[in-house]
Amino acid sequence: MLRVLIETTPKKAFASALDWPGLSRGGRDESAALEALSAKLPRYALVAEAAGQMFPLEDIVLEVVERVPGNGASAYGIPAMVAASDREPTSAAEAERQAALVEAAWEAFDRIAAAAPEALRKGPRGGGRDRSAIVDHVNGADTGYAWAIGRKHEAGSREAIDAMRGDVLAVLRQPSDGSAIAGKKWPPRYAARRIAWHALDHAWEIEDRTDPA
Repeated sequence: MLRVLIETTPKKAFASALDWPGLSRGGRDESAALEALSAKLPRYALVAEAAGQMFPLEDIVLEVVERVPGNGASAYGIPAMVAASDREPTSAAEAERQAALVEAAWEAFDRIAAAAPEALRKGPRGGGRDRSAIVDHVNGADTGYAWAIGRKHEAGSREAIDAMRGDVLAVLRQPSDGSAIAGKKWPPRYAARRIAWHALDHAWEIEDRTDPA
């Protein structure tokens, strides 16, 4: 059973698997968001496997356990709401598990980006960033996410990115009572799913916009 959070706005809804960081998809309404989430289960299973987690596709049942109103960021396309479930305590074992999934999401993004051509297929109106621009965007956003949990880093070299990621993972591996990290806004469970979602969202975008060889 996958516990699912739904956040809704008049124009968009997001479905997020609360216990599986990175498994969040949007749609025009709740039904479409759940359908999009279900469609990504096989791809997410590869991430879970890389993190050493069992993710048996044939046994998965989605169960909506919480619904919250979204905000402007939700309408723009970001799973932005911290839910009551995100404030649940996190044991040391669960913290390690969630951090491993975040790390696997980053590894999937790096692998997919490295294998993709620079020029990606454009959208129906000719839009869409090329590969290097997406990589810069993800790495830049991650530095902002690090700041959101009290860790100051700057985007830059590969070494700087690895240091930032290591620092973030060290924070996420700590057990928690569900309070916001470093007195800021994000509790660990939300931080993990937001960070992993962004990496996988763009990893899958690159895959979908890469023309077959």
